[in-house]
Amino acid sequence: MTSTSLQDSTGTAIPAPPVAKKIPTERTHHGETFVDNYEWLRDKESPEVVEHLWAENAYQEAVTARQEPLREAIFQEIKGRTQETDLSVPHRKDGWWYFSRSAEGKEYGIHCRVKAQDTGDKVADWTPPAVEAGVGIPGEEILLDGNVEAEGKPFFSVGGTAVTVDGNLYAYAVDNSGDERFTLRIKDLRTGELLPDVIENIFYGVAFSPDGSRLFYTVVDESWRPYQVKAHVLGTPVAEDAVVYQEDDPAMWLGFELSADRRYLVLGIGCSEYSETRLLRFDEPTATVSIVISRDERILYEAEPFLLDGEEKVLLTHNRGAINSMVSLADPAGLRKPLAEQTWQTVVEHSGDVRVNGAGVTATHLIVSIRKDTIERVQVMELAGLGTPAQQEPVEPAFDEELYTAGVGGSDYEAPVIRLGYTSYFTPSRIYDFVLPTVERPAGELLLRKESPVLGGYDGSDYVAMREWATAADGTRIPLSVLRHKSIKQDSTAAGLVYGYGSYEMSMDPGFGIARLSLLDRGVVFVIAHIRGGGELGRHWYEDGKKLTKKNTFTDFVDATDWLAGSGWVDPSRIAALGGSAGGLLMGAVANMAPEKYAAIVAQVPFVDPLTSILDPDLPLSALEWEEWGNPITDPQAYAYMKSYSPYENVREVAYPKIAAVTSFNDTRVLYVEPAKWVQELRNKTTGSEPIVMKIEMDGGHGGASGRYVQWRERAWDYAFIADALGATELLPGAGLK
Repeated sequence: MTSTSLQDSTGTAIPAPPVAKKIPTERTHHGETFVDNYEWLRDKESPEVVEHLWAENAYQEAVTARQEPLREAIFQEIKGRTQETDLSVPHRKDGWWYFSRSAEGKEYGIHCRVKAQDTGDKVADWTPPAVEAGVGIPGEEILLDGNVEAEGKPFFSVGGTAVTVDGNLYAYAVDNSGDERFTLRIKDLRTGELLPDVIENIFYGVAFSPDGSRLFYTVVDESWRPYQVKAHVLGTPVAEDAVVYQEDDPAMWLGFELSADRRYLVLGIGCSEYSETRLLRFDEPTATVSIVISRDERILYEAEPFLLDGEEKVLLTHNRGAINSMVSLADPAGLRKPLAEQTWQTVVEHSGDVRVNGAGVTATHLIVSIRKDTIERVQVMELAGLGTPAQQEPVEPAFDEELYTAGVGGSDYEAPVIRLGYTSYFTPSRIYDFVLPTVERPAGELLLRKESPVLGGYDGSDYVAMREWATAADGTRIPLSVLRHKSIKQDSTAAGLVYGYGSYEMSMDPGFGIARLSLLDRGVVFVIAHIRGGGELGRHWYEDGKKLTKKNTFTDFVDATDWLAGSGWVDPSRIAALGGSAGGLLMGAVANMAPEKYAAIVAQVPFVDPLTSILDPDLPLSALEWEEWGNPITDPQAYAYMKSYSPYENVREVAYPKIAAVTSFNDTRVLYVEPAKWVQELRNKTTGSEPIVMKIEMDGGHGGASGRYVQWRERAWDYAFIADALGATELLPGAGLK
């Protein structure tokens, strides 16, 4: 592009975009050479690169300056609907109730606790205390005030907390840069003093051993992959911390948790296609880590050791002969035999229509998370008779909406209840305790503990959520969630937005969002496209949108757009697209495939240069991506297929719509260099006059900035960009904050 100023589609003068110099870098694989002119932008230590990024921000600010009043309006709507002084529902762990408070004007949560009572009436003892927003209660202790911790820091995020069983020690991990490497500290809650033990550069997840003498944590390798679980003995030098387990396969991810009954450390090792669980018993001082099922069997599974009528058992959620997974019961002794000789008892059988997501136990019940008809649900059954003909029928808490999400929000081994989270598109998040079924109460009982308040006169009946279906070229039916304000008429005049993700078997489940109301109130019909590559319709739905079928994800999204364009709800010239991370790759792909179908595209932290990233095993998390996209280093077919859809390498001479790439300088999952390169190439090739901008958060990570007000402003920026491009800036009559 030239360096003279330009005009946007409204005739407003805008400055020329920053032009990065071209320094050709050659990349040759499988006999094919790609010349990359902008790879030099990867050097984040370079003053020239940093200067270029600041110039991109300045350009973006100039181009979008007229959206500032709309951004401010949307921010105030989010703020005005949010009860800023609020608190979570207390959850019980051992002898204490733990909860967090938020306060008006404060960016971060305040973590608190209060003593629990034991009267012998278990349901009463597991009924949370009445805690009021903004009102302290007798005996309340502050464990961690995020606002104090964040003072003077550019970024603040907590990556894990843990409390000893006796309630005396509190461990917490903090990130002050956004790069997801945390510093761990331990507080003595009896004195408020910090212990001298400080552990730097750990990853998510911390846990104390049941006796409180050791602290377990995870460490990442140079490519940002969690590969070690270490144990720190309190009071000893960190340099002497023992490696409990180290995973050397660069394509495997490592994590850990304590078993529900806290008798084992459970190590989970895996990728998206197979896994391995290793167990360490706490009550045997000389115990070594044992394997449940070797990864060599290529089974994707999770294992939970527990006691059933006093006998050692292992609960397996697995895909052995079961693409949608099932739940089985195994004897530890039997697991030592070759797999072909093992017999497992079926607990939840395989179904082509029901995806089993996971299973766990309390002292009395089995809890199973399933997905049926795209919806996540919870089922429970008593442990008595498990895996035998005497096994009882599952009980499922009943809800009265068609499109909702219900998931286990926490359970404690000894508790008579499990905590459930519930939400739908227009029902704010609810917290329930589900009293587990007994002989006296065979259906259990749902106890509503809290519905998140929404201020500003919010009324869910002002909005409509519908399930619709688009049809792909191959005949596949693609589920859509179509959200709109009830006053929108089916007269082909409204604006539309299509949102999608479609990777890693992640499902875009129904959930309430305050920010989204600001678009619906401006007449935007919001479509969530449940495209292949996600998990909404079971494992095959994921398998049909990964590796050599990845393009189904992109074409499904375009087909969803075509459904919306022909639905009668919207004007086909007023449709935008939105997606983030792998959904940002989706945005880049559909921009190349069908730019004419969109008035604007917003790509958040977009994975738009996937081939360059995955071809470099030293880049963060690259090797872990081979199970999702294929390994283009060793496989010429995978290379050619990725090359055919990689957004950066397929930018062409065509009129692109308005495009915004939103990213963060310190993101470790999708590096800022990907959108920086993509934006340059789009500007080089576009034959249209619409601006292409990059907004970069210089202090944030993959999730953007850390404070809640800053996050609200980021969301307001994205939505204002979309609403402005669609000409949907005015509130509908009667809509908006009351």
